[in-house]
Amino acid sequence: MTDDLAEIERIAGALLRQIGPSERRRILRAMSRDLQRSQSARIGRQQAPDGSAYTPRRQKKPPRPGNYAVKFLYPRGAAEPRLVLMKSWVHEGNLLTGFDVEAGGIRSFFWDKVDRWLPVEPAEQNKGAGKFRRSGSIRRAAMFRKLRNGRNLRAGATDRELWVGFSGRASEIAGVHQEGGRDRPAAKAALVRYPRRELLGVTDVEMQRMLDWLLAHLEVTRN
Repeated sequence: MTDDLAEIERIAGALLRQIGPSERRRILRAMSRDLQRSQSARIGRQQAPDGSAYTPRRQKKPPRPGNYAVKFLYPRGAAEPRLVLMKSWVHEGNLLTGFDVEAGGIRSFFWDKVDRWLPVEPAEQNKGAGKFRRSGSIRRAAMFRKLRNGRNLRAGATDRELWVGFSGRASEIAGVHQEGGRDRPAAKAALVRYPRRELLGVTDVEMQRMLDWLLAHLEVTRN
């Protein structure tokens, strides 16, 4: 984004160069925070910088709930593992999620941490319990919710430039989507080609707002 600042410098010309280093750093820091908020809001709207919508997330076929009860001891290695009777459950990834009769609510357990599977008595199969209804709300939620928060989408400035970008592992993930690259959705999963979803990029509106903000400040300081 320093190239975008360079364009502002060309437009502002000599007025911008009249600002001292400390004042310049303060102005650019405020502008970077404003740009960070704007970029985060646009990502939340699921839009690329050109206004086009992101390619929707590919929908997974929801797993079919098990129509029988299961009983097991959990967790493996515990001195006194708990007896779990579960009804209306789904097995997804390494998680077994369903209605835990003893707890009286929906619970999740790691499949590979089950100590031992036990036979289910006929009376337990017919025992009444609540149902696990998969709403799918998490899958339908907007993409990149964590990526665009202040912990991952960072902003900063010196007395010469401003920047907005991702940090750490978030930077690697964002880079895959920004360019439409390949990555593994899980540690042992096969490589997947992700559609290009441009996360960072200054829009014409943001450029104009930064320029207006800068020129307004320069006008105030000159008077």
